[in-house]
Amino acid sequence: MGDVSDRIGRPTDNGQIGIIDPDCRLIGLHLYDGLFKVIPIDSKGQLKEAFNIRLEELQVLDIKFLYGCSKPTIAVLFQDNRDARHVKTYEVLLKEKDFADGPWVQNNLDNGAGLLIPVPLPLGGVIIIGEQTIVYYNGFVFKAISIQPAITRAYGRVDADGSRYLLSDLTGMLHLLVITHEKDRVTGLKVERLGETSAASTISYLDNAVVYVGSSYGDSQLIKLNLQPDSKGSYVEVLESFVNLGPIVDFCVVDLERQGQGQVVTCSGAFKDGTLRIVRNGIGINEQASAELPGIKGMWSLRASSKDVYDTFLVVTFISETRILAINAEDELEETEIEGFDSDAQTLFCQNVLHDQLIQVTASSLRLVDAISRRQLNEWRAPPGLSINVAAASSSQVLLATGGGHLVYIEIGQRELIEVKHVKLEYEISCLDINPVGEDPDRSYLAVVGMWTDITARIFSLPNLELLTKHSLGGEIIPRSVLFCTFEGIPYLLCALGDGHLFNFILDVNTGQLSDRKKVSLGTQPITLRTFRSKNATHVFAASDRPTVIYSSNRKLLYSNVNLKEVNYMCPFNSASFPDSLAIGKEGELTIGTIDDIQKLHIRTVPLNEHARRIAHQEATRTFAICSAKYIPTVEDMETHFVRLLDDQTFENIASFQLDAYENGCSIISCSFTDDNNVYYCVGTGYAIPEESEPNKGRILVFLVEDGKLQLVAEKETKGAVYNLNAFNGKLLAAINHKIHLYKWTLRDDGTRELQSECGHHGHILALFVQSRGDFIVMGDLMKSISLLIYKPEEGAIEECARDYNANWMSAVEILDDDIYLGAENSFNLFTVRKNSDAATDEERSKLEVVGEYHLGEFVNRFRHGSLVMRLPDSETSQIPTVIFGTVNGVIGVIASLPQEQYMFLHKLQQNLVKVIKGVGGLSHEQWRSFSNERKTVDAKNFLDGDLIESFLDLSRSRMEEISTAMSVPVEELCKRVEELTRLH
Repeated sequence: MGDVSDRIGRPTDNGQIGIIDPDCRLIGLHLYDGLFKVIPIDSKGQLKEAFNIRLEELQVLDIKFLYGCSKPTIAVLFQDNRDARHVKTYEVLLKEKDFADGPWVQNNLDNGAGLLIPVPLPLGGVIIIGEQTIVYYNGFVFKAISIQPAITRAYGRVDADGSRYLLSDLTGMLHLLVITHEKDRVTGLKVERLGETSAASTISYLDNAVVYVGSSYGDSQLIKLNLQPDSKGSYVEVLESFVNLGPIVDFCVVDLERQGQGQVVTCSGAFKDGTLRIVRNGIGINEQASAELPGIKGMWSLRASSKDVYDTFLVVTFISETRILAINAEDELEETEIEGFDSDAQTLFCQNVLHDQLIQVTASSLRLVDAISRRQLNEWRAPPGLSINVAAASSSQVLLATGGGHLVYIEIGQRELIEVKHVKLEYEISCLDINPVGEDPDRSYLAVVGMWTDITARIFSLPNLELLTKHSLGGEIIPRSVLFCTFEGIPYLLCALGDGHLFNFILDVNTGQLSDRKKVSLGTQPITLRTFRSKNATHVFAASDRPTVIYSSNRKLLYSNVNLKEVNYMCPFNSASFPDSLAIGKEGELTIGTIDDIQKLHIRTVPLNEHARRIAHQEATRTFAICSAKYIPTVEDMETHFVRLLDDQTFENIASFQLDAYENGCSIISCSFTDDNNVYYCVGTGYAIPEESEPNKGRILVFLVEDGKLQLVAEKETKGAVYNLNAFNGKLLAAINHKIHLYKWTLRDDGTRELQSECGHHGHILALFVQSRGDFIVMGDLMKSISLLIYKPEEGAIEECARDYNANWMSAVEILDDDIYLGAENSFNLFTVRKNSDAATDEERSKLEVVGEYHLGEFVNRFRHGSLVMRLPDSETSQIPTVIFGTVNGVIGVIASLPQEQYMFLHKLQQNLVKVIKGVGGLSHEQWRSFSNERKTVDAKNFLDGDLIESFLDLSRSRMEEISTAMSVPVEELCKRVEELTRLH
């Protein structure tokens, strides 16, 4: 392992190139203009010391090794000073550490030539891909073919002999290039169009006509190439898509469901793969069927026979009746009957039981019904004057509670119900469960009962109903649902209260003892708990005003929100037409849906077919506005820019406003002004005239949303591009080229309004990023790092009060709190600066002190305050402020501001983890995370690596104990503290 960076040299404009000689004699790297770095490889495969060779060609577009040369030979595609493009070949002389002229040269290629494809033996030579022609050349044979104008970005070789290649252009068109040849002599080239995919960055032909298309602008895809075209003339069939959020150019954090949980809406992709992505924490339910059914009081699914794999019946109960639904041949739910069931009463419980029988519990009785004939076999009636309130069952047992605190245990035999035990408790019973968690799946040896009055959960042994444990839940809210269940082989008791709190305990199956009590808040309404299976694992669905799925990962319980509003009842419904589905009872309707993979993040895609650049949300009108660019591939390759208005629930485009030619939307915000009740969208633009190096003109457009239309209320011409807009104390703050301007919203004599310039601040190179808080303005400059400005209303002026004197090329800024500001720069680092307001001298006060530095390894485009998770009031993490960031590679990350004590504790944990967890490829963690740009490299400080700290939870028990000993903190305490952190995202 070594470092290939050089102290001298200008990094290449066209990206780094790394290539390996086909005979594995050396690795070639083109990292700096005018230098070709060689890393020799010896016969044993060991890397030798690297050296540089001068390369005359400065503007290199592509370099590839050629096949079948006695000495390693490269072909260089380059552009000369007159913008003409040529290919030159060089032999690499390892002993002399120099180049010798190669076998051939090819001058004056297509002006758009940008890609070389070396062809393997027996054909040899190289294919040069241009924008209008494709050329094959090997020093003797020259074959050219003209193509439709296209910019080819990626290729993939199909055959080992290199006679067929897949090519993908910027618009995602996939072509097949065929080299026709007789024996080893190339006779011509042919190009065929196959169909459309995502715009490819890499293409890998796997085998059997299956191709992987990797895309950095859209979702990557696994595709199959068919022999026959489909109805649209395409030979491409998409087998699978792999989500890619990159490049995230902008995003906003909104609570669309108004449930106190943020969602991130990103501007992702580019060109035709431009999309909006709605990213949220939680689990998605895909609706398969639904029916209007008001007043549902409970639901259960039943199989027609115990041998059946699938459920047939869905029992839905109401206040005074029970209906039985079944799926008919047309995949529709229709009503049917089970004769033995009492359909004129509310069902409290029903289930398949042993000997192909069914049970139904109503307020007056427990019925046993034959599953095949559907006739009643037996009945146990409630004692006179008492009614059954709650019931639970396993395949062979039933536990009932009647009024007055009576608890009755009944065993199910063939055609008979045997009352085994009856006890009277001192208080009323609110809920109970006997779900088997031991070895026997048909029989439970424990029962759990939730009590009114003393608010306890009690565990009894079965069959004799002896009290084993009595656990007081505290507080005044009664338990409404209790459930035994096993996650990853560990038995738990879950106990849900009427106010949305949930307790979980680890259960000792032999003694009935409870340990490891934990409490979480899942909502504000009573919760009902039900188990269901998905992907061969058991999960629990907690139905309430914030429905949640409880599941286990790495032996810890996790809670994932379900993307539904209130759910009152849920039961699994695994029918032949809708396998692995859930039946969900909401207010007034019954829905059948499948559940997405149980995972943390859910991503919904809204295809735009154009490139969204900026986004803002307006709560008052329930809309999003985006600045987008539509790329029309013509001779001119024109881009047309729009401001588009979208509905924030359906994401439909409801209105558009087209910008002028060459006018780009640069910034957009939703804001209101002093003395005006309306909420406006303000859009900042810039005119990118091809001849101008920097825009000299722009506009600020003020829109009002009326009846779903965008009304242009005011416009203001500016002397430059409006790179940033901020709502600022009822005024509008704009960053225009190298100045900051403040505009006020004034009323003209004729009743119309206009933006009037109040004051400004000069002296920046390009003011690209601006955030404000109170009268303070934090500004990120193209080259001059972060400055802090203050607005003085009495004087009507903006003045600089402090700045960071380092030269950082900024890519995003954010205000963390009154004194600390966060920045991201173009060498993939993050840093924080602090305002020294209490320093002794003016000079110190005018400096922003750098307090934190960290190498992220990602180019950040935007920071926004907010969180993707519910902030539960009783968790410690709810007080920790977080900022979300989005990057070019499609990463969404969270930065949390920790209290000092927690930082010190986690810093010590991180130091111990680094000793135990080794980095990928043996790279050192300290080295990777140290702040590094062209001028300096320093160790990371005042930042912690959350991914590394959370990997503690994935360590083996022995490794955890090793760290626990070094920290002198018990393993349980460490797990608890790291788990708390995972709730931040």
